Amino acid sequence: MATASVRIDKWLWAARFFKTRTLASDAVDNGKVRLERDRIKPARALKCGDVLQIDNGATVWEVSVTGLSDVRGSAEMAQKLYAETEQSVLKRQQEADKRKFFKEPGLTIKGRPTKRDRRLLDKTNQE
Repeated sequence: MATASVRIDKWLWAARFFKTRTLASDAVDNGKVRLERDRIKPARALKCGDVLQIDNGATVWEVSVTGLSDVRGSAEMAQKLYAETEQSVLKRQQEADKRKFFKEPGLTIKGRPTKRDRRLLDKTNQE
């Protein structure tokens, strides 16, 4: 859909940064999405050329708006709505490398420890 401006929460949803429009709206309200480094409201009109900083929980993006849409389409269409800055690409790549080489210690623990696990933990803590 070709329009002059679109609400930022609709655009974030259409560009597939968030699964639902409610999540996009909440992220904007909580300051996770910024326009030119300024906090904004979900009803703010977005124009082509605007630069957004988006933290969707998993990654942090810095994108320039290249197209406007308020309907959610395919992933190919969504990728045409923005262009990621080179600095953002490098930063995301560095974060991915950190995650690849550093294994989070809590990932090996599955739920509550069993009775056997608890005994082993107690034995190691006593020494």
